[in-house]
Amino acid sequence: MNRQKIFFVILFTLIGLLAFQISISKIVGSSQSFTLFELMAPIGGMFLGPIFGAISAFCVRLINIAFHHQTLDLVTVIRFLPAMLAAAYFGLKTKKTAIIFPICIALFILNPIGRQAWLYAMIWLIPFVASFFKKRLVLNSLGATFTAHAVGSTIFLYTIGLTPQIWLALIPTVFIERGVFTLGIWMSYLAMNTILDKISGLEKVGILKQLVNKDYVLSLSFFKSRA
Repeated sequence: MNRQKIFFVILFTLIGLLAFQISISKIVGSSQSFTLFELMAPIGGMFLGPIFGAISAFCVRLINIAFHHQTLDLVTVIRFLPAMLAAAYFGLKTKKTAIIFPICIALFILNPIGRQAWLYAMIWLIPFVASFFKKRLVLNSLGATFTAHAVGSTIFLYTIGLTPQIWLALIPTVFIERGVFTLGIWMSYLAMNTILDKISGLEKVGILKQLVNKDYVLSLSFFKSRA
C-alpha cells in the first residue's frame, strides 16, 4: 500500500467515524440505529477501490467499538460484514457481485423462521437484477445498500431472530428505508466526486485527481448514460 492509499484510508476512516455518530433511525429488534455511516461506507469502495474501501469500513467499526468500550466478540465481528461488503460491491465493476443476493436468499429461507417469512427475502431479487446494470450509478447505489441489507438481515436472523410476522411487517419499511439510502449514496458520491474533480485541478491538491471517476462527474453526458 503506497502512502497516498494510506492517507486516503485514514481520511475516509475519520469521516466515516464522524458519520457513525449521527443516528438516522432505530433498527427494529435492536438497541442499535442506522447512521450516516450507511451512506459513507459504500462511497469509500468507489473512491478507494473495493479492498481499501472494505478496510476503511472495517477500521471505522473497530475504532467505534473501542471508543465506546464495547465487547469485541464473534457476533460483533461478523456484523462488520454488511458495511465492508457494501463498500466492496460499490467499488467492483463486475456483474459477479450479483451472487451475494441468491446466497442471502438461500440462507434466509433455510432458517426455520426465515422460511415462514420467505417473501421478505424476495426483496433481494430487485438488487440482483440491478447488479447487471452497475454502470448506472443509481443502480449501483441500490445494489450497495441492499448488499448491506441482505447480509445484515441474514446475520440478524441467525443471531437475534424476530418472529416471521415482524419480518413480513417490515417489508414496506425496507422499501422506504433502502430507497432513501439509495438516493443518499447516489447524491453523496456524485457530489463528492464532482467537487473533487473541480478542486483536483489545483496544483497543491493534484494528488486528489486519482480519486476522481470521470464517468460520474455531474454533466449532461452523465445523466444520459451513467445516472
